[in-house]
Amino acid sequence: MKRFTLKKKIWSILFCLLGILVVSFFIYTEQYYHADPAALRALESDETVAVTKTGYGWLFDGPSQSDALIFYPGAKVETQAYAPLLHRLAQEGMDVCLVDMPFRLAFFGLNKATDLLSAYDYPHWYIGGHSLGGAMAASYAADHGTQLTGVVLLAAYPTKKLDPGLAVTTVYGSEDHVLNMANLKKGAAFLPEGASEHVIEGGNHAQFGNYGEQSGDGKASISAEEQQRQTAELIMQGR
Repeated sequence: MKRFTLKKKIWSILFCLLGILVVSFFIYTEQYYHADPAALRALESDETVAVTKTGYGWLFDGPSQSDALIFYPGAKVETQAYAPLLHRLAQEGMDVCLVDMPFRLAFFGLNKATDLLSAYDYPHWYIGGHSLGGAMAASYAADHGTQLTGVVLLAAYPTKKLDPGLAVTTVYGSEDHVLNMANLKKGAAFLPEGASEHVIEGGNHAQFGNYGEQSGDGKASISAEEQQRQTAELIMQGR
């Protein structure tokens, strides 16, 4: 009887601990950065780009018939926050599939790109993302390189070897205090020959999206609009 009681107490403690972990996880993921009004306005279609809400997130359908980017958002950032950058990119000739992630954490949706690659008929597919989203996009590219043309890393780096045939563009801000620069340098060993790296002077970590200031980030000396304009230009150059 004593042994049974002890086991019961142990199981009760374990269930309590599990409950605490689950509650803590949901509290953690519900504290996230929200898209600002400018981001929400960028979800509206215009004469050049048709923006459509889809089952996976949003499609920014511009004039391109050949190039498309699958974009993974940064950790704990509302997906819509990236609409201004991606709307601009679609205007300039690269359609974009903006992907919602479970709990706003891209490592829970690492393989979401697979369905998109078969859902649309683009000759040239790129995958990319911001911060954790970029790292997860790079991980996906490392395992599916033959299906892709290139990778876009915004304040992000790969942790696995990328296919030598991929066109890789890395962009980060000079005032980014969130990006781990030591890991960025280590990640360079996984990049293919010819990969390009660009530093936006005055840019920071958060301004690739429109979600306000990010904890621990540096102070940008240029506007989010200017940082995103330069980013879109560099992405298009890197095709």
